[in-house]
Amino acid sequence: MCQGDEDAFRKFVDRYAGQVYKITYSVLREARGAEDAAQEAFLQIYKSLPDYRFQGLVTWISRIALHKAIDSKRKRDRQREQPVDCELTLRQICSGDEDILVGVVRRERRERLWNEVQMLPEMHREVIVAYYIEQQNYEQIATQKGITLKTVESRLYRARQWIRKHWKEDDWL
Repeated sequence: MCQGDEDAFRKFVDRYAGQVYKITYSVLREARGAEDAAQEAFLQIYKSLPDYRFQGLVTWISRIALHKAIDSKRKRDRQREQPVDCELTLRQICSGDEDILVGVVRRERRERLWNEVQMLPEMHREVIVAYYIEQQNYEQIATQKGITLKTVESRLYRARQWIRKHWKEDDWL
């Protein structure tokens, strides 16, 4: 197996897949993430086989699996901690020229965004649509709605707060 015998490594993976998965799942508590971490662990094991000292095989693969799961958990946690920048997301969705695949993804995101905007409370929806989609400035919105500039600012602020509270970042990645 240390000489690159793929069939032997396949048998090795079949034998230890359950144990490696249990370790990664115990850290991540999510099936898909645990599967990905287990796969990364086996890749690392395969790359590290020439350095293996033939002592405590189960301990060695368990330690690699544990470290891959911890790395995956840290990465996942860092992604969750990043705040959603609604303004940037809206600008990116509404941006210019791109290839066909990017265009399809952009249209799907725009549809999802529009559906989410329709779910906003009416007061929030009006100012969000006017400011971000119709690209009106505060004065134009105030004139059109017959409200003061401070009211426009306040409604936009509250709308952004509502979005931050109710929309999840994972939905927009």
